[in-house]
Amino acid sequence: MKTSANVFSIAILAATLALPGARSQTTASIPHLEKRGATTQLIVDGHPMLMIAGELYNSSSSSLDYMKPEWKQLADMGINTVLTPVSWELVEPEEGRYDFTLVDGLIAQAREQHVHIVFLWLAAWKNGVSSYPPVWVKRDTQRFPRVIIDGRPTTTLSTFSSALREADAKAFHALMEHLRTVDTDHTVLMMQVENEVGVLGASRDHSPAAEQAFAGQVPEQLMSYLTTHKASLNDELRTLWDANGAKTRGTWTEVFGDSARADEIFMAWHYARYLQAIAAAGKSAYPLPMYNNTWLGGGDTPPGNYPSGGSQPRVIDIWKAAGNSLDMQCPDLYASDFSGWTSRYHRPDNPLFIPETNGGSTGAANVFYAFGEQASLGFSPFAIDAGMHGDTWPGLSLEKITQGRDELAASYHAIAQIEPFILTGQQSGDIHGFVLSQDHPMVDFVMHGLTVHVSLDQIFGNGAKSGYGLILEESPGHFLGAGKGFRVSFTPRDTKAPEVGIASIDEGRFDNGTWIAGRRLNGDESDQGGYWRFDQREVHIERVVLYEYK
Repeated sequence: MKTSANVFSIAILAATLALPGARSQTTASIPHLEKRGATTQLIVDGHPMLMIAGELYNSSSSSLDYMKPEWKQLADMGINTVLTPVSWELVEPEEGRYDFTLVDGLIAQAREQHVHIVFLWLAAWKNGVSSYPPVWVKRDTQRFPRVIIDGRPTTTLSTFSSALREADAKAFHALMEHLRTVDTDHTVLMMQVENEVGVLGASRDHSPAAEQAFAGQVPEQLMSYLTTHKASLNDELRTLWDANGAKTRGTWTEVFGDSARADEIFMAWHYARYLQAIAAAGKSAYPLPMYNNTWLGGGDTPPGNYPSGGSQPRVIDIWKAAGNSLDMQCPDLYASDFSGWTSRYHRPDNPLFIPETNGGSTGAANVFYAFGEQASLGFSPFAIDAGMHGDTWPGLSLEKITQGRDELAASYHAIAQIEPFILTGQQSGDIHGFVLSQDHPMVDFVMHGLTVHVSLDQIFGNGAKSGYGLILEESPGHFLGAGKGFRVSFTPRDTKAPEVGIASIDEGRFDNGTWIAGRRLNGDESDQGGYWRFDQREVHIERVVLYEYK
């Protein structure tokens, strides 16, 4: 579908004058985030949903012919949601002329396999640089100024350009208006706004507009938020503020000091304000959930070595202060400390979604922790289509890629079968996920008066070197679990309470929600009733029933 500039102007007027009333009648049916019990969940057509997902290579979806054979392979992996770019340069190749042919084709292809989509709006920035804007934006440096580093302009667009923000917002609004019209069955679940924003190569932009803003006062909106939320601020941010006198007004250096961390806070505010404006423009047409994603900078890595201004944990509060059109700040999580990073992003004011992460055997394990322990809305390894066209990833053979995809698929199929139980467990809090290794061989949980001890599986002198899974309590004394390479024992926390033993263990599967029992595992498979075991050779789904005795 192609839209002229005049038609778009009419659409803007309609959005301003007519749509709010219409949207108020249908908002409940649009995919949205909703607090249910102990957590926030994605609600689609009135029901909570886990995004068992994967993100495509950056350029895969720029061709419908290239994508056509991929959809079935993705669905066969157990994937229910695909994250894929939709770029500004292809949506608006000429200013004011919109082309949604590719968008419509991707939605149609996804529908054929009953798969959902999260679109990634790659517009002004991707990975901190500007490779996806239309060429009419790239060549106009007067209207759309660039980031300046060491006195030289870069190819990266500056977030201090109001003309850029207006053009970006206008195109995004047009896209969302189109989705509102064509996606009546809610194939598209959410929108990512830009991608891994921030300044690379320096801690801040030194363009004239940026220099002027940096010399000015910290905005009252930001200072008011920090003052009101001081008790709950990220520890690193609060410590930096306190170290500079906890001032409630002043210039950026007066309030936050003269350092690269102060530069990062300054850039975070301005990128956040930009993205909030883009998200607001899109939501005025069609209020899907929206988020931004973050290139993580670990430890003492200086800002600029990663995109300075992105929503790192220490500046999430800056992003929250900038507005509420973005529903989440999300980590692109390739770091080894998976549990640590997820806990920093899973906050009372920030539901967890992992839009990019490792796949293969690492992803096959981490997905259980994400859904079971951190109540993640979704889990999405990057380059999920690696190898589907015979291509390889640097350093990996096609055989290794295929093996890793099979491991991830095994976890995904198990999670898809027990998705309703996971969602209920997230709401009640009666669910735990874990990843075990020789460095971290065990973990304990408390569940309704019981200490649930989970450890690497071992029997007859043979032990698993790794294990992962989740367990949840269906009802008192009845537990459901999935995973491999671990074993579980139960101990009453009250020393006066009756002891508990294992009455039965059944392996099985769910077929359209109906439990199909397999073997009864009460012999060597349970170490003669001593442990609820999950063999390390493959992912299992099992149910255990406990009994009490004195």
